[in-house]
Amino acid sequence: MPDSTVVQWVREKYISLSEVLNERSRRVWVATEARSLGRGGIAAVVAATGMSSATVHKGIREVEAAAADEDLFSTPRIRGKGGGRKRARDSQSGVIEALDLLVEPTARGDPESALRWTCKSTYNLATALQRQGFQVGPRTVARELKEQEFHLQGNRKTREGNTHPDRDAQFHYINEQVLRFQRRGQPVVSVDTKKNELVGQYKNAGREWLPKGQPVEVLAHDFPDPKVRKAIPYGVYDVTHNEGWVSVGIDHDTARFAAATILRWWRRMGKKRYPRAKKLLITADCGGSSSSRTCLWKVALQELSDKLGLCLEVCHFPPGTSKWNKIEHRMFCHITRNWRGRRLVRYASIVQLIGNTKMDRGLRIRAEVDENEYPTKETVTPEQLARVRLRPSIFHGEWNYAVLPH
Repeated sequence: MPDSTVVQWVREKYISLSEVLNERSRRVWVATEARSLGRGGIAAVVAATGMSSATVHKGIREVEAAAADEDLFSTPRIRGKGGGRKRARDSQSGVIEALDLLVEPTARGDPESALRWTCKSTYNLATALQRQGFQVGPRTVARELKEQEFHLQGNRKTREGNTHPDRDAQFHYINEQVLRFQRRGQPVVSVDTKKNELVGQYKNAGREWLPKGQPVEVLAHDFPDPKVRKAIPYGVYDVTHNEGWVSVGIDHDTARFAAATILRWWRRMGKKRYPRAKKLLITADCGGSSSSRTCLWKVALQELSDKLGLCLEVCHFPPGTSKWNKIEHRMFCHITRNWRGRRLVRYASIVQLIGNTKMDRGLRIRAEVDENEYPTKETVTPEQLARVRLRPSIFHGEWNYAVLPH
């Protein structure tokens, strides 16, 4: 990699001289600069001027020949406008149209598309065009794509699935409920499960500052160890006071685990914040362990309501809108940023990293390992369901409801 200072220095000189130099003198000048810089000079002038290395090498050969033949440049031949090799689009009719068909998004599902199941790299595109009889290479394809304003882009999470007709109305309803609770000094929490994490010497995405050439070594594969269970972080975020609780489970993500996490938050943090609370508003996704369609979630909420002596009001976000849940972009994203590039070798280290997550705006998080077992496929009996004091809301009672204590 050439030195950036040298590259900038050469670029400034090239810009000032390029307008008064013809093709050959320009080639000779860059060759002279490359030779004067010594080792790495060719790479430096290529980076500074944008010329190809082949052009620089040709100029060096001409300079070396000029030293032996003084008459070489006595009558220079300057190529006229339009000289040189013709561009692919000018010499090969139809090549641009063929390239457009290969990269056109509507051609992805076409069974005749040559790149239906292959990566759209410049090499694959050039190979597909060569099969059609065109003489092009990867560089030509890249240049033509750039001129047509194509760019390399990654995926972006924007699609939310099917949109419910009352999606916006539900958002307004949740906002009104949150403001109503906050005006009355009642607690409002956002709950959800974070991505399950492998525990051990596994790679964690991201980078951290370390001495050069001393990266942290991890396993070459991500096959889970059957002896070590995954960590299941379930969070409770206090929307009003910008603080949260995370229970790191080691068994299963069930409705009882979710209710147990809310109970721990209340006993460790919530009760001190809201000593006069009579109600608790819970905003949750429409799926997962706290799904609006899960009977066990209703039963677990009834048991939680009886233990806390509080009326639990629940509002679920519409299907496909989980990213709007406050805990996602107020707490979980900061936890992920805090432990990026770190190995999650033990449950204790996960708890420590979560607890050390701080923000300038005052975010405070406490965490604890939950070693209890939460079996899956628990059957809810009709008697248990009948005992739930469920009061559905007038507006979308399947999403908005209250569970009253006995």
